[in-house]
Amino acid sequence: MRQLPSPVLRAEAPVAPPSPVPPKTTAPPAAAGQRRPLVERVACWSARHRKTAVAAWLAFMAAAFIAGQLGGGASVHQYDPGQAGQAEQVLARLNVVTPPAESVLIQARTGDRVPAATAAAEVKAATLQVRAALAALPRAAADVRGPFSGGRAGAAMTARGGLAALVTFDVAGPHAAAQSTVVADLAAVQRVQARHPDLLVQEAGDASTDRAANAVLGQDFRKSEWTSIPLTLILLLAVFGALIAAGIPVLLAGTAVVTAVSLLGVAGHWFPVGSGTSELVLVIGMAVGVDYSLFYLRREREERVAGHDDESVVGLAAATSGRAILVSGLTVMVSLAGLFLTGIDMFTGIAFGTIMVVGVAVLGSLFFLPALLSWLGPWADRLQLPYLGCRRTHPRPSRLWSGLARHVVRRPLLLGGLAAAALLALSAPALGMRLTNPSVDLPRNLEIVQVLSDISREFPAKPAPAEVVVSGTGLTSPAMQREITALRSWNHGVSVDPVADGRALVIDVPLAGNGTSTASTDALLTLENRVLPATIGKVRGASFAVTGNTAENYDLRATLHSRTPIVFGAVALLAFLLLLLAFRSVTIPLVSIVLNFLSVGGAYGLVTLIFQDGHLQSLLGFTSFGALIPWVPLFTFVMLFGLSMDYHVFILSRIRESWSAGARARDAIVEGVGRSAGVVTSAAVIMVAVFSIFATLDMIDVKMLGVGLAAAVIIDATLVRGVVLPAMLAVLGERAWYLPRWLSWLPGRGLVCEGALLRRRPRSAARGQHAPPRSAGVRVTAG
Repeated sequence: MRQLPSPVLRAEAPVAPPSPVPPKTTAPPAAAGQRRPLVERVACWSARHRKTAVAAWLAFMAAAFIAGQLGGGASVHQYDPGQAGQAEQVLARLNVVTPPAESVLIQARTGDRVPAATAAAEVKAATLQVRAALAALPRAAADVRGPFSGGRAGAAMTARGGLAALVTFDVAGPHAAAQSTVVADLAAVQRVQARHPDLLVQEAGDASTDRAANAVLGQDFRKSEWTSIPLTLILLLAVFGALIAAGIPVLLAGTAVVTAVSLLGVAGHWFPVGSGTSELVLVIGMAVGVDYSLFYLRREREERVAGHDDESVVGLAAATSGRAILVSGLTVMVSLAGLFLTGIDMFTGIAFGTIMVVGVAVLGSLFFLPALLSWLGPWADRLQLPYLGCRRTHPRPSRLWSGLARHVVRRPLLLGGLAAAALLALSAPALGMRLTNPSVDLPRNLEIVQVLSDISREFPAKPAPAEVVVSGTGLTSPAMQREITALRSWNHGVSVDPVADGRALVIDVPLAGNGTSTASTDALLTLENRVLPATIGKVRGASFAVTGNTAENYDLRATLHSRTPIVFGAVALLAFLLLLLAFRSVTIPLVSIVLNFLSVGGAYGLVTLIFQDGHLQSLLGFTSFGALIPWVPLFTFVMLFGLSMDYHVFILSRIRESWSAGARARDAIVEGVGRSAGVVTSAAVIMVAVFSIFATLDMIDVKMLGVGLAAAVIIDATLVRGVVLPAMLAVLGERAWYLPRWLSWLPGRGLVCEGALLRRRPRSAARGQHAPPRSAGVRVTAG
């Protein structure tokens, strides 16, 4: 008998020689004095009351949908972090809205054989027509400015000797309706373009860019929605070989996504839910919903093939795979909760939505899925595909992965070391990762992006302003006037506008650079840290905060830089505690955290090579801007740290189950990997396919996220879980399940189900050989 590192209760049970055909049995009851685990009790109740359980689940989904339709509305406004967010909140409290600015570029077409004077005259005529057309739309355009009206300002709005001109204006009306109001302005500009085919008359600006971005996001969402579900169903047909069984995971994932997306509308009254949250909820919900269904269905098939009746199958599947699903789901939700620690409104809404869909998927796996499987029974394997159905409905251990695991446990230091070195080499490019926002986060092939680029090229001297919002008392005092004069002496382009009946001042301060360059950032920091404290900051009772595009981007990067280590540490700590309780081992959580960081590091390295260094641009359809979007690495970490636990917990549960049944540590590794490899590989293929849909979308940040997640899942499900994990467990041996005696008080259920598995189906001792008849000790963890 082995000496166990933690207190155990020993139960002797005779092991009968294996029989060629397992008899039809029922799982033995729980050990005396121990209640069955909660997940098993819930599953058995659902199986006994399957009609009630299925009806309750569908009613829950319908109630969520109705609540979303009736209770949905405008979401809580998202504010940027740092000073930019403070300034935005001050303006929001005062009901001050900065109108979106638009620009119209009028230029002669290049390559036309038209005399310069003739082209310049036509540019002037078109410019005057644009100004007149916009001035005739007082409800859609305000403060129209342009050249050919005299003065130095007008002269500065022409370029190339009159061959290019710029007209600027503000979108009139309520700010919330700017994207619809700007349509009238765009139509007026298009009418001028139609009258001047020899010119390019194009509009771009804040409202029109937001309109184009939302159109792209909507198109991407519809594409991901209509692509992910059919693709998932096709892959599930290949996995299960039967149409009904393949539809079960899609049904669970689909109902979970519908429920969560519907509830987002209600949650928007308290949380800042952005437009992209639904897209992430869809993809994450499909991924975890399918994963959890695969785990449960695989175990249910194994127990059914082993000869157990329908009631026992449900209980055994719940006590094993159901428990793994619960631990995995809690770990995913704990990881996603790390986004709340960023203090960034965008992440708050995403965290809430993704946590909600994972929670609904876990609830459905433990409540709805057992009832559905009990109701269907053997019918779940009907409508089998030719040549594939029979093989898929009788799952067996994977020879490939069992063979690989057997080789790894024989030479764990060599093979595990090589795999770890490969992962570290793949992670190396991430050391040079640069984080910044592109000037326009839209596909370069969009017309509006090209117009913005043309405007920047023709009028490069236009400064990127910072908006200084001053509030408090003393705004009209002589001291304030004196300090504003001092501010103007530092920058002659400063302009001051009283807003909200003089309760606040908005001071525009031009900044050097194009708004995203190093020169713009340096000018912003000089303004915030030196100039404003020495001027406006000296006025008693007045406070200031700086906003604007440059300030927003800088504050986001600075917040992510300061909060990312906190998120990393908190997520790792919470995952450690959760896995400690789940496996009653201090070693397993440490191994899990190390492996997850290896997976994330490999994903970071690949994303850096592809998107920052510009590899595979033509294949993926993007243009590199030499950096990564700041929020993508942090969100990738949180997502991967949680989702990789799906495979990790499932594999460890099978290894622990075999070890608890009396197998030696290395034999348990081989058996656990072999029995779980098939479902893990299938789940990984489906998850990679779903995430790869992101890589085909147009938005660069979504594309970046999809490539990173898909690559990381491939790395995680193959190299990490197939080589590094078995190697680390083989090196640790019995110490992998070590729990100090002073932690024996930790709550945790006894592994009764694992003892039951041993009593009804003897395990082989090693390499497929059956153990000789002996009195096998059934490990039942104390507590």
